[in-house]
Amino acid sequence: MLWIKCFHVLAVMSWMAGIFYLPRIFVHYAEGRAAGEDVRRLVTMAGRLYGFMTVMAVFALALGTWLWQGYGFSGRWLQLKLLLVMGLIAYHVACRLFVQRLRQGAALPTPLVLRLFNEAALLLVVPILILAIVKPFG
Repeated sequence: MLWIKCFHVLAVMSWMAGIFYLPRIFVHYAEGRAAGEDVRRLVTMAGRLYGFMTVMAVFALALGTWLWQGYGFSGRWLQLKLLLVMGLIAYHVACRLFVQRLRQGAALPTPLVLRLFNEAALLLVVPILILAIVKPFG
C-alpha cells in the first residue's frame, strides 16, 4: 500500500501544480487581451496544462480510491477530506469552463477576480493537507 500512497502523493502534487498555475495563465490572458496583446500562446498553454492536470487528477482520484478501499472509510476527518476533494473537483471543472472561454476568444472576469479565484484553491488544499496528515476528529 505504501507504493500506492507514494504514487497518489505524486499525482496529487502534479494535479496541484496545474491547479495553482492555470489560473495565473487566465490572469495573463485577461491582462494581455485588455492591452491588445497577442494571447494565442496563452490559450495553447492553458489547454495543454488543463489536459495534463486532468490526467493527473484522474490518477490521484483513482489511487486515492484504492487507498480508501485498502484502509477503509473511518473517521470524520476522512469524510470532511472527501467533501473538500469534491470541492477541488468542482474547482477543476470551473477551470475547464475558463479554458473553453479562452478557446472561444471570449472575455474572462477581471484580473482581480481571477487572482482571487487562484487563491481560492488554497482554501480547499490547505485543509485537505491538514486532514490527511494530522487526522483530527479521530
